[in-house]
Amino acid sequence: MSTVTITAADINKLRQATGAGMMDCRKALTETNGDFEAAIDWLRKQGQKVAAKRSDREAKEGVIIAKTSADNKTGFIVCISCETDFVSKNADFVAFAQSIANAAVENDVKSAEELNEVLIGGAKVADMINDKLAAIGEKIGVAKFERLEAPYVASYIHGANRMGVLVGLSSESAEAGKDIAMQIAAMNPVAVDADSVPAETVERERAIIIDTMKEDPKMAGKPEDMIAKIAEGKLNAFFKEQTLLAQAFVKDGGMSVADYLKSAGADLKVTGFKRVALG
Repeated sequence: MSTVTITAADINKLRQATGAGMMDCRKALTETNGDFEAAIDWLRKQGQKVAAKRSDREAKEGVIIAKTSADNKTGFIVCISCETDFVSKNADFVAFAQSIANAAVENDVKSAEELNEVLIGGAKVADMINDKLAAIGEKIGVAKFERLEAPYVASYIHGANRMGVLVGLSSESAEAGKDIAMQIAAMNPVAVDADSVPAETVERERAIIIDTMKEDPKMAGKPEDMIAKIAEGKLNAFFKEQTLLAQAFVKDGGMSVADYLKSAGADLKVTGFKRVALG
């Protein structure tokens, strides 16, 4: 069997195409007898092995991109995770995450699974991630994906791509969209209003409040109906603190978010929101 000579130019070509290290590229070409396409496949297989070996490692760092469609009616949040902040702050990695978020917008992607199948320059996002994994040696992937539709969607990125927020409004208002997005980033509400808090969240909070009260010596011997009544009062306080419209507006504590919305537009409403943070 003849042996193909692997040149520095061959290695560099493969390195440019895949982002893998020079030694890995040399080995890939050697193992595949100089077949360029087979060498790319070989590197991808190695990347999959790396991913398997690192499956027990947490990827708590990463880059979060929040973007909207050109008509501002659909918003997307994409989180490309990695293991270290050294990688997450690298300009090439941020650009890599940006390209994937752009692909989500351009292809009107509905889920993370769909995003992994999208083609960018002829390559699947999943394969691009695998190649990047092999190149940098860290566990990476599409860790989180959110999508929001509304008559108007505003996007906001906070803290050097460490958090992304989407806000759906009933009509266009760029300033209100940004202000509400910043509110959500800072205060992390659980829902738009009390009526939209998931039932399981309400029941969990009610149970915690009642159990805490029953453990309080001052409540010893109090009738169940009295405890339940006091618990409802405490639950209303939870709604005020944890639901968006009832919260104090961070830019002006003298008004609620609901008051701010009225000042921004008589009929302006928040139809929904998404908030994604690293960690």
